[in-house]
Amino acid sequence: MKIIATYNIKGGVGKTATAVNLAFIAAQNNFKTLVWDLDPQGASSFYFRVKPKVKGGSKAMVAGRRELEGLIKATDFENLDLLPADFSFRNLDLVLDARKKPTKRLKKLLTPLTHDYDYIFLDCPPNISLLSESIFEASDILLSPIIPTTLSLRTLEQLKKYIKDNKLNHLQLIPFFSMADKRKKMHREIMESLAEEHPDILSTAIPYASDIERMGWERMPLGAYVRKSRATEAYMALWQEILGVIRLT
Repeated sequence: MKIIATYNIKGGVGKTATAVNLAFIAAQNNFKTLVWDLDPQGASSFYFRVKPKVKGGSKAMVAGRRELEGLIKATDFENLDLLPADFSFRNLDLVLDARKKPTKRLKKLLTPLTHDYDYIFLDCPPNISLLSESIFEASDILLSPIIPTTLSLRTLEQLKKYIKDNKLNHLQLIPFFSMADKRKKMHREIMESLAEEHPDILSTAIPYASDIERMGWERMPLGAYVRKSRATEAYMALWQEILGVIRLT
């Protein structure tokens, strides 16, 4: 079982679309898959047509009074479940800070689920905080979408430095380009230069595409309403490339 967090310090880079679409592809390939929507905005919950509500809120959940298994909702898709968001997640940093060993708390909550799922995707809010530290401790893989802009290099280097400085040796960082428009010269140049400086960036790029933007209208993963398109093929190729680079240990 692998826990995959879709994360970037910046917002609006395609984290939720990545978590939802890759989880859907994994489930379609007969892997038992769970998405945990940790963003108080509840975008993943919205895409799966599940009300963003956790009984007892974040306090009861983090305190262990509500086990995660009892909060899981089925989606409309086989092999794919959801732990919905809750607006109280906006205070998760404060809730975690009130507990002993706060950065270990999410990992402890997830441990009972490790035998039930092949993949757990964490859809993360953008920031560096106590919650993100807890996510880093709990995850095996940090899947980081990068938009080809001038700030991309800075955020990627910040993330790599944080992982190194905090000796998070168990955590595998996998960056890839998201919302890429190869018609734009700047996007092409930045993708080329970043790929040279950071050879760990995946070769598959997710395009900026109207099909992906339609997810908010359709309220479902891309592959559920568009069987074949440039974007669906990109997500499938991305998933295959991720499987090829995941550390076995």
